[in-house]
Amino acid sequence: MGLIKEPLDIDFVVHPRPLTKAEEKAISDFIRADKEKRKLKALRAKTSPKRKIKQPS
Repeated sequence: MGLIKEPLDIDFVVHPRPLTKAEEKAISDFIRADKEKRKLKALRAKTSPKRKIKQPS
């Protein structure tokens, strides 16, 4: 994947606006849920049952 080159004659300017309380809460909830999901996924990977290999006697 390559970089997108900015045309020489055009300036891209973005004026950020403050987030509303509802937007802040939505972002925080999403981040919290994502962290929890990743934590559970990592925990499942650590505690997955290991198969015992039968050795011939």
